Amino acid sequence: MVDLKGQYDKIKPLIDNAIQDVIDKSSFIKGTQVQLFEKNLASYLNVKHVISCANGTDALQIAMMALNLKPGDEIMVPAFTYVATAEVISLLGLTPILIDVDNETFCIDTKLIEEKITINTKAIVPVHLFGQCANMDEIELLAQKYNLFIIEDNAQALGSQYTFRNNITKKAGTIGTIGITSFFPSKNLGCFGDGGALMTNDDNLAKKITMICNHGQSQKYVHDIIGVNSRLDTIQAAVLNVKLNELSNYEKARNQVADLYDKLLGNNPKIKIPKRSSSSTHVFHQYTIQINATERDNLKSELLKLNIPTMVYYPIALHMQKAFNLDHKIGSLPVSEVLCKTVISLPIHTEMNKNQIEYIAQSINTILQ
Repeated sequence: MVDLKGQYDKIKPLIDNAIQDVIDKSSFIKGTQVQLFEKNLASYLNVKHVISCANGTDALQIAMMALNLKPGDEIMVPAFTYVATAEVISLLGLTPILIDVDNETFCIDTKLIEEKITINTKAIVPVHLFGQCANMDEIELLAQKYNLFIIEDNAQALGSQYTFRNNITKKAGTIGTIGITSFFPSKNLGCFGDGGALMTNDDNLAKKITMICNHGQSQKYVHDIIGVNSRLDTIQAAVLNVKLNELSNYEKARNQVADLYDKLLGNNPKIKIPKRSSSSTHVFHQYTIQINATERDNLKSELLKLNIPTMVYYPIALHMQKAFNLDHKIGSLPVSEVLCKTVISLPIHTEMNKNQIEYIAQSINTILQ
């Protein structure tokens, strides 16, 4: 699904030198490369503050802690997403309110949010799924109307740009109250282990987030609030500093893969290719097609015989996960339930060549003829 070794080989001298520099200085925690990466990513995103942390899930938790959300507060979140988005809500004693998603973009369906808002609703967590932004025009309007926080889950769309109706353009993750992202190795900007970050334009929130990441300390051994231990390792920051310089090229390469997939698969009546939002650029963390539920598992197994990997993101919607113990019946969030049965993601990464893409597409078209 990704070729991390091939990607590394192209920038091997830069990566090796960056890692060796950390080892030579032996400042493995909070080394200078961490602050440099935060500064560089903030510049790339055009946001005032980037605060790095240990992983994307921590980033979500820290964001909610920084906003003083309390047990019983309700948080709107899409039902079709990775478990982490709702997991931290439940972990903090908050109440996840699951909203169905748009059948075209797979992002939260903004038409369904307002009817679920109550006096206990405190925040909306739009997930910019698979590489493009949710409908942030409508989400901002709802947040303003009901005085809600917006926590952008930008783990899959770093670099995507959203254009508002007034033609103002902002990078994903910089639109809401707080944005979060993940640097898991397979992400568009991935490190060589775990890593994450939060971004905000609010000076006071940035200060609080920084404290929470470091045991709630305002200064060493002075703990003003309850925090956690969540830090980006210096080696990971060094890797990310190198790869950040390549991110625009990575985005271009992924779009070239997606464009060729579109061309080769778009005329097959059994395949629904990904929808490109008119308001958002797409960085294609995943290339996800939809096919008939009765044919998906067979397609997956037949492609595997041809050494073509695929993944299903996600086979079970959040409202059907036992962990959340939610009172949802089958059919209550129909779009999410259908997507879980019909989506399948194809290999897409920065090192793919035309022959590989054509082989994959030809194989799919042969199976689905």
